[in-house]
Amino acid sequence: MRSVLHVIGRKLVWIATFFLPRSSRIATERRLRGREEARKLKQADGVIASYGKSGRTWLRVMVSRFYQVRYKLPDSLLMGFDNFHRKNPATPKLLFTHDNYLRDFTGHRDSKVDYKGLPVVFLARHPADTAVSQFFQWRFRMKPHKRVINDYPEDLEMPIFDFVMGKEAGIPKVIEYLNGWAEAKPLLGEQLHIVRYEDLRQSTAEALGGVLTHLGADPSPEELAEAVEFASFENMRKMEASKSFRGAGSRMVAKDKNNPDSFKVRRGKVGGFRDYFDDGQVKEIESYIDIHLNPLFGYTRTAEKEDSAAHEA
Repeated sequence: MRSVLHVIGRKLVWIATFFLPRSSRIATERRLRGREEARKLKQADGVIASYGKSGRTWLRVMVSRFYQVRYKLPDSLLMGFDNFHRKNPATPKLLFTHDNYLRDFTGHRDSKVDYKGLPVVFLARHPADTAVSQFFQWRFRMKPHKRVINDYPEDLEMPIFDFVMGKEAGIPKVIEYLNGWAEAKPLLGEQLHIVRYEDLRQSTAEALGGVLTHLGADPSPEELAEAVEFASFENMRKMEASKSFRGAGSRMVAKDKNNPDSFKVRRGKVGGFRDYFDDGQVKEIESYIDIHLNPLFGYTRTAEKEDSAAHEA
């Protein structure tokens, strides 16, 4: 009910500021969204942050399943801040955030100081895979109003390469976001646990165990195996098609069951961005990432070679 009231409140503010300049309306709504995030952050026991389309829904389903099984909560309930906690106080209040509004309220645009004092899990994904997935989200799922307040391109016929290389919503924006979290590592120290989507794919139970342990849980191998199986690609697709999750809004609902690109759970393929571009475009994408991305995440070709050499040694 509280989330519904906040949505209604934001719509009323949008109506009330209708005659203000567009930039003022957008700034007002972003500040209101940031204030709501700040309120939750003060109450939260932990944070899971990521750029959009980095696999957070998959991780969220696995985390939800862990607490569902442990505390015998409904299978159809997707974890959303304090809804599990209200059913059983033993479960934590987790803030799932894309970290794109909080700074509009606190003013801390170049620092993650707002998260200091809490265990934070940051989910990273290769910038090119993220941008391609974001393209399909923008093209087939994103609400027009969300495109406006987050400054996404208005031309829905834009070619995928132009979108992916564009500063508005493509790889440059993803890299700026990732670099901001890399720079927060010294500030947050051991509070910050970075997990890569690629590692979740390769060693799902192990990576999930690291996430839950960082958030204060002590998952057993059996609990991890159950969570991984429940959140399999096939099962999540079925749940999305059948609208299985209550209270998830449009988050877990396919826009068009006949269009696989309109599903929230779309492909999840590691390195799948290469399927959409020719060799020259792939080279341009990889060169941009090599030059601009912090090597902490291991997505630059130099970092990938060093990681491969370390494993061979």
